Order: sequence, then C-alpha cells, then structure tokens
Amino acid sequence: MEEKRESLADLLGGRRGALDATLPPVAFVAGWLAGGRSIAVGVTAALVVGVLLAVFRLRRGDRPGAVLAGLLGVVVAAMIAMYTGDGRDFFLPRLLSNAASALVWAISIVVRWPLLGVVVGAVLGQKTRWRRDPALLRAYGLASWVWVLQYVIRLAVFVPLYLADQTVALGIAQVVLTWPLVAACLAASWWVIVRALPEEHPGLRHPQDRTVSKP
Repeated sequence: MEEKRESLADLLGGRRGALDATLPPVAFVAGWLAGGRSIAVGVTAALVVGVLLAVFRLRRGDRPGAVLAGLLGVVVAAMIAMYTGDGRDFFLPRLLSNAASALVWAISIVVRWPLLGVVVGAVLGQKTRWRRDPALLRAYGLASWVWVLQYVIRLAVFVPLYLADQTVALGIAQVVLTWPLVAACLAASWWVIVRALPEEHPGLRHPQDRTVSKP
C-alpha cells in the first residue's frame, strides 16, 4: 500500500470534535460543584464555554453546520438537566447518542455499507466507488467493528455511573473516553485495514473496481 504513512487520523482528524465533547461537560461539572450542586450555575458555565468554542471554531473557518451541531448538543443537554433538576442528566444525551451510534454502525456492517467506508469515501471524494472493491469493502467492514467497540466501551462505563448518580465521575469519564479513546480507535481501525488489505493493494485512495460488466 502506498499510503502506509497516511493514517485514518490524518484523514479524519478529530481533535476539534474532542474539544466540543469534553470542555462543556467539564465546565458543567465545575460550575455545578462551585455553585453547591446548582444546575443553573453548571448549565450557565457549559453554555458559556459552548458559545466560546463555537465562536472560536467559526473564526478558524470550520463549517457552520458542524459548529452549530456541537453547540446544539450542549443546549439540549442543558435543557434536559434544567428540566429534570438532576446533574447527571446533562450526560444523558451523550449516553443515548453512544447507544444509537453503536447500533447504527453495527447495522451498517451487516448490510455491507460499513460507515467507516462511507465516511472515508466521502472525505476522499470517492462517493461509493470503494464498494466495488471487495478488498476495501471487507477491510472497512472489519475496521468498523472497532468503532462499534468504542461506543460499547463508553456505554459500559457511562451506564453504571449514570445509574449510580455519579455526576463528577461522568464528567471525568467524558474526558478520558473522548480523545484518548478516539485516538486509540483510529489507530486500531487503521491497523485492521492495513492487515486486511492484500499486500499488492494500492491503498484507500485507489479503490479497484472489480465489477464485471455483462456482455
């Protein structure tokens, strides 16, 4: 493969998304504790940090849709926590999104549209050409299971902490299981792809069309 030096981390990035996922929850927990377990103080801190992140990302030229989606996640979490009056519920959207993501990624593999291939194919401008390459289709399918495992790991940590009403621990887990886990997932899924593709395969950027046209 000619792209052995190029990894999924190079193609997909993820550091900015990690900031969106970690800084507002950390701000919420800090404000919640500083305010004597006040939901209002925690929510205010999270929203302020969320808005500052959004402004920072817009000034850096990030896509407005992605920026607004990140800010919307903070707003929804804040609204749920304010409605229930329970600090742990700030993390409920994250818990539900990980459960949904694990399910969707698993289904995508079963129906032979592995989401890792969809995402990388879109980034590389290949549309669906990668699906006509059996080797790439198989490699993306195997590597997508690593992403399913990522979401399952988060659920295995988040669910017990949520049920035990451990708001501070949920905030810590959010940090530990965001960028470090994503980095490990990117590295592991890239290793799976490299191992799954034949030695002579030209790499992700060059899908081989194995479709045989009918006479």
